[in-house]
Amino acid sequence: MKKILLAAALFLLFLVIFPKNSFAQSPLNCGLLSEPCCNLAGSSPNSCQTGLTCSGGKCVALPGTTNPPRRGTITPITTASPTDGCPDGESINTAIGCIPVGNTNAFIGFILRWAIGVGGGIAFLLILYAGFMIMTSSGNPDRLKAGQELMTSAIAGIIMLIFSVFILRVIGVNILGIFK
Repeated sequence: MKKILLAAALFLLFLVIFPKNSFAQSPLNCGLLSEPCCNLAGSSPNSCQTGLTCSGGKCVALPGTTNPPRRGTITPITTASPTDGCPDGESINTAIGCIPVGNTNAFIGFILRWAIGVGGGIAFLLILYAGFMIMTSSGNPDRLKAGQELMTSAIAGIIMLIFSVFILRVIGVNILGIFK
């Protein structure tokens, strides 16, 4: 179980560190060392380089040009800044969305939303595992009891997650008056 949680944490860390555009791929080639394909599903009408046009699914030189780009030439890839794609300009664009770093309250809200989502996912997986333990106990009272306790704990955890926002609002805002 520890290995699964560690792998999930590393995967989430990977998603936060590397932005969405780091997974972009180069255009497809129609054949070995041939011109890039164009007019594929989802591509723009003319997805060829400058000086080329789409003809028969391949990028070919424009009529009247004598020096088309050579095969295998490297075209520079433009990199986006971390704030590209975010509407406010102060957030960092990552694979899990725009993380608001300019506003402390928005940042904490973002972290809490993700923490509640991850906690709910873990509780769901624990409920599935507890059901598996109960179903495969085959009369072993210790394994049956362990599965029932795990199921009870996971359901209690989900209930606490569901009511956590309500509890924080009642205690923090109504009783203590933190955000007034």
